[in-house]
Amino acid sequence: MNHHKTRHPIVAQIFFWLLAMLLILFVWQAAIVVFRIPHFVMPAPAAVIDMLFGNGPMILKLMWQTLKETLSGYVIGAAVGFVLAVGMSQIPLMGRLVYPALVTSQAVPIVGIAAPLVIIFGFGMTPKLIIVAWIVFFPVVVNVMDGLAQVDPDQINLARLLGGTPLRTFLIVKLPACLGPLFSGLKIGASYAVTGAVIGEWTASSRMGLGTYLLSANAQMNTTGVYAAMMLMTLIGVGSFVSLLMIEYLATPWRHRATSK
Repeated sequence: MNHHKTRHPIVAQIFFWLLAMLLILFVWQAAIVVFRIPHFVMPAPAAVIDMLFGNGPMILKLMWQTLKETLSGYVIGAAVGFVLAVGMSQIPLMGRLVYPALVTSQAVPIVGIAAPLVIIFGFGMTPKLIIVAWIVFFPVVVNVMDGLAQVDPDQINLARLLGGTPLRTFLIVKLPACLGPLFSGLKIGASYAVTGAVIGEWTASSRMGLGTYLLSANAQMNTTGVYAAMMLMTLIGVGSFVSLLMIEYLATPWRHRATSK
């Protein structure tokens, strides 16, 4: 019956993501035409894209700086979040002590922690990495802990009866079971990581990135530059999310085999 209809669901997802991006550009252009918005308020998408290509080397340098901050902080935050979640899951007392502190830490506005980080670490890469990691690690912690808590106890007991060590039991039983929640947390973090990098550039930057370029363009009333920076930031966020969709598809093939028949 529909054996091939969803053989490659990831391809369909990527197609619809691209279609959604084109739809946004279409609505953007249509809004300019319908409401007669002047170019100094909202430039046309074609003008923004032309500006990006016309200033290719400079734009690539800015984008690389922000992308490097985003990816580095993201990896640190995801790793710390995963290790904390596993530790709190394995050691209940640690969970009862640490989890409330983690929740409290998320109540502190990101902008609020930026200033102390600059005082402690100075201007440079470190405060920006901490800010991005701060945003990413919490959804990873929560989702992985939920995933580990929902592992079937019978499977764990069976693994132990068969002589499995705690490490082998974790790798064979618990880790596969929490991959779905892990990727849910990673995708949430990917959506916000670039926001952390931009906030870090606004408050603790010693090098020019998309965030600092956005402020500079806004101060100079360079509307096209402002929209160009926004477009590239969006591209980094969406690209990170879609990349994780593909990694998740490859890392959890069993989840898609069941739906492809």
